[in-house]
Amino acid sequence: MKRKDKKYNEYLFVDGYNIINSWENLRELSSLSLEVAREELIEIMAEYQYYSGIKVIIVFDAHMVKSNSGKSETIKGVDVVFTKENETADQYIEKVLDSIGRVKSVKVATSDWMEQQIVLGRGGTRISARELKTEIEDQKRLLRRRKEAEKVKNDLAIGGLDEENLKKLSKWRKNNL
Repeated sequence: MKRKDKKYNEYLFVDGYNIINSWENLRELSSLSLEVAREELIEIMAEYQYYSGIKVIIVFDAHMVKSNSGKSETIKGVDVVFTKENETADQYIEKVLDSIGRVKSVKVATSDWMEQQIVLGRGGTRISARELKTEIEDQKRLLRRRKEAEKVKNDLAIGGLDEENLKKLSKWRKNNL
């Protein structure tokens, strides 16, 4: 994990393959292409990070890949980690949690019961795959409602303008688009 992320007060570690195998849409995608399923999860979590202000780190197991030294990159603002040979996503998350769990607010998304217990014991909180999906869907609904309310507010404001100001606004819009 990079140190430039100090501006975040809360972190969400996502056990990538656990979530992919838990969410039906991603599980179906993974049966066609694991890479496409990973990309979709990254896309979903990047959007979640943007709107929630929570730093997201997705960890994928690569411990079965021989001579793998691990890899970490930032994709769409989300830290994506592929563990090294003989290191599971759970082990990586536990190691990082040990270093920041008592200083920062850390949540781990996994449906692995044993991992959830370890996370709780190390100062983090846990969220199941189902709970994470619900949280993301709730956030999207809330954003849609806010956009709709803003549109209604803007429509009402524009509706209150007289003919002359509406023409000026229309001309300004044409010149600036």
